[in-house]
Amino acid sequence: MHPAFRRLLALVAVFSAAFLMVSIIRNWRSGGSFRDWIPGLSHNAGSFRPESFTLPDKPALDLKDVELLSRINEEYANLTRAVVPSVVSIDTAGVQTERLLDPWGRTRVRRYPTQGQGSGVIVTHEGHVMTNHHVIAGQQQIHVTIHGGKSYSARLIGEDTLLDIAVLKIDANESFTPLKFGDSSQAQVGQIVMAVGNPFGLGETVTQGIISAKERSLSDNQRDLFQTDAAINPGNSGGPLVNLRGEIIGINVAIFSPDKENPGFQGVGFSIPSNDVKDALQQILERGRPIRGFLGVQMRDLDPAARATLGYDGAEGAAVLGVSPGSPAQASGLQPWDVIRSLNGVKIHNAAQLFTLIQTTRIGEAVALGVWRKGQTLEIKATIAESEASKPNSLSAETASAQNAPGNPEDILQALGIEVRDLSVPERLQGFSGVVVTGLTAKALAIGRVQAGDLIVAVNGARTSGANEFFLQLAASAAVQDTRLQLIREGQSLRVTLPAVTRQP
Repeated sequence: MHPAFRRLLALVAVFSAAFLMVSIIRNWRSGGSFRDWIPGLSHNAGSFRPESFTLPDKPALDLKDVELLSRINEEYANLTRAVVPSVVSIDTAGVQTERLLDPWGRTRVRRYPTQGQGSGVIVTHEGHVMTNHHVIAGQQQIHVTIHGGKSYSARLIGEDTLLDIAVLKIDANESFTPLKFGDSSQAQVGQIVMAVGNPFGLGETVTQGIISAKERSLSDNQRDLFQTDAAINPGNSGGPLVNLRGEIIGINVAIFSPDKENPGFQGVGFSIPSNDVKDALQQILERGRPIRGFLGVQMRDLDPAARATLGYDGAEGAAVLGVSPGSPAQASGLQPWDVIRSLNGVKIHNAAQLFTLIQTTRIGEAVALGVWRKGQTLEIKATIAESEASKPNSLSAETASAQNAPGNPEDILQALGIEVRDLSVPERLQGFSGVVVTGLTAKALAIGRVQAGDLIVAVNGARTSGANEFFLQLAASAAVQDTRLQLIREGQSLRVTLPAVTRQP
């Protein structure tokens, strides 16, 4: 045998012996015995003897000792049994398109299938279902699964993109079990609530918590929301937030999560108050679309610069920057640089609050405006009209100008031909701001510069927060100069320039 090979065998033998000795010593120190290392002698090789044991047959407490908790436990179960049959799972499918650039700069369109999941709640015996608009947006097929597992196809009746709700109708000639709307104006911070939905596609899931806060607003165009710590996760969107009577006091709409790629429960969820949802439902069922009030003013908050310019030192109010011609505001006598301090006795703290009050006022109702004008206090009566933004194709260039500045810039907006929508609540929660381009009209000057899907974030360097503000900025700028748009397209920040549009005499 070669000497080198003998040395290698000797080293292996020494190493093996050392490893065996260390293992035996560790086993002995841990309470084992030498028998464990001998095959056939270990107690694991057929020498096991049954252990004697006694399980307790009495609970730690009798139910009489925790009678209140026992009743609460049973009442939670009763509430769940009453609510769950009205909550549905929603599965959607569709085809979306994506514009891609090839290496030679040519544009091609790729179509790909999409699927989605969400939740909803039955609100009529006929089978109308409330859910979020973003659950069904852009989807061609909608299927609803009710309690018990039975599945139906459903169709879209109407939607309110600003409120982020949609109304579906189950395609079945049956009577369903609906939930009643509660009065969300009576909800209080700290009130116990339950959220029901279909998180992660797992099926009916119930979580419990409290209303953590009220009047949470994610944008100037979004009405106030409830904040809750009841666990809301992806898939819960569109499900109900219910009170202890099993009444709907909110529709779950979004969660806050610092992880945008993998959002999950962080103890902060948002729900649309039921009063807003019920109003939108009735309008959609009666007229096919949501109806919002319109006054016809351009407003701004009273920051220090505005107060100094106006010479106003009051604590509340919103400043009028412009009055639309032919609007209810003009008919009432409102003027630029007025300060609206109250509406029907409700004090105004900022422009967003005033717009919310105007939008929720019934069409044709006369409101009393408390106005400050150059040191004088006035009361002005105005009759609320229907907002152009709530009419069909409301966010197109053809109709948005009705709420804009004097000069009737309708021709300018028609020539540019950009159609946009406001951002949804989930989009705003992801930190986005601006408006999304939904399309371009035929022969639009913006063709080749702007395309559907672009997120427009600023006009001439000034941030834009909503469709009405965007059209106002665009019309005012394009009338006298080229207009610079800052936008985001497929994750890339771009700047494009639109040509000035000469007004026709």
